Amino acid sequence: MKNFSSMLVVSLLSGAITLGAYKLVFEGNSFRSPLSIAAPQTSNNHTVAYGSGAENIDFTSAADKAVHTVVHVKNTIYRQAPVSMMDYMFGYRGNGQPQAQVGTGSGVIITEDGYIVTNNHVIQDANELEVTLNNNKTYKAKLVGTDSKMDIALLKIDADEKLPYSTFGNSDDIKVGEWVLAVGNPYNLNSTVTAGIVSAKARNLSKEGIQSFIQTDAAVNPGNSGGALVNTRGELVGINTMISSTTGSYVGYSFAVPSNITRKIVEDLMEYGNVQRGALGIQGSELNSAFSKELGVNDTQGFYVNSVVSKSGAEKAGIRKGDIIKKIDSHDIHGFSDLNAAIVTKRPNDVVQVLVNRDGKNINLPVKLTKNEINSFTYEGLELEDLSAAEKKTLKINYGIRIKEITDGDFLPYYNELKDGIILSINNTKATDIDTVIEILSRKQQGQRMPVQLLSKDGQVLRFIL
Repeated sequence: MKNFSSMLVVSLLSGAITLGAYKLVFEGNSFRSPLSIAAPQTSNNHTVAYGSGAENIDFTSAADKAVHTVVHVKNTIYRQAPVSMMDYMFGYRGNGQPQAQVGTGSGVIITEDGYIVTNNHVIQDANELEVTLNNNKTYKAKLVGTDSKMDIALLKIDADEKLPYSTFGNSDDIKVGEWVLAVGNPYNLNSTVTAGIVSAKARNLSKEGIQSFIQTDAAVNPGNSGGALVNTRGELVGINTMISSTTGSYVGYSFAVPSNITRKIVEDLMEYGNVQRGALGIQGSELNSAFSKELGVNDTQGFYVNSVVSKSGAEKAGIRKGDIIKKIDSHDIHGFSDLNAAIVTKRPNDVVQVLVNRDGKNINLPVKLTKNEINSFTYEGLELEDLSAAEKKTLKINYGIRIKEITDGDFLPYYNELKDGIILSINNTKATDIDTVIEILSRKQQGQRMPVQLLSKDGQVLRFIL
């Protein structure tokens, strides 16, 4: 099979990994939002001295600010329960009484009139939402909007008083090694606080296509999903989202959506009702030693442009195949996670300054972002596209991408089997959507072969090697 360089469409690649504690219960800066959310603070004055030991740091002021803004979120889903042993053994007919499945998590109040940020996976598929404040007052909540790709949801409660709320900090300003606090309200036990340091920024968890997280070693456990990550001034710098663990409990790695990304999503949901995504309009891959050697370039860090989308902002700005993107605005670009972090807070028609290395010379190009409507791409002669919600429902699947067309000669003998087939997984990772597949393929090394699981148009499950 031909050896093609991996390609990556510059778009938001994300997914959600459930962290909330679930149980089955069978019982009865420029601001575009019309609402006021506290803006990021630009002061770099810290309340602690660098180099101080943990025993010399006073977290009490930051904790006191944060705990009153973190809430408990209860998600209730009503499902039909099986009524007999036959239902359990041979399939659930759904003819029983509706029974409640309850999930719990945390959230953060961001306005005094009751807007609350949490994770999408905490409230997903909810029939009822209930929020309990730190003072034990409980309110029904309504869902304003969600961004499943970044695992953020916005709720609203109608309280009978002005509420304490968290002030957004500038997550771009946080530094690796800086102290942070993770604040959650798990199991409705009132707010809990743990401390740690920022372990990494723009962390990319490639298996699920998630990017641009803040990694911290502050202990985060089930039930803390949607809680606050705050700096030592008590400012919100992230929304705790997930842990990396084989046991389901905290083992030293936790991740948060940066506050700048969260704030942009919230503003979009308030003003537009959906998330406005901007795109550069390029395809390519991040550099490393092996790939750079294959390309014959000296740089081992940066984003190599393999192709430019027609009529995109990148094409109009003059970005070419072979350019290496080194910087976007103030963001240094070492790989695609840095590139995504630089773009994810932008909207269509925003202009970014892109520094590219072209034949050893640095060139600065202003690029006007276009609307991110890229939902298909071509890889090694396979033209792939996302499935619509209706198609997934018809096929009774909740993930997969379609092989729209086949142009490569190596695959043409299998045209009838592959055409219109649904790729379910690549390299043993679910093909959730185009973004996820691009992320998987962008990691493909020279000579590496990846197994693909395919649902053919006649219903057979086939396997082939890509």
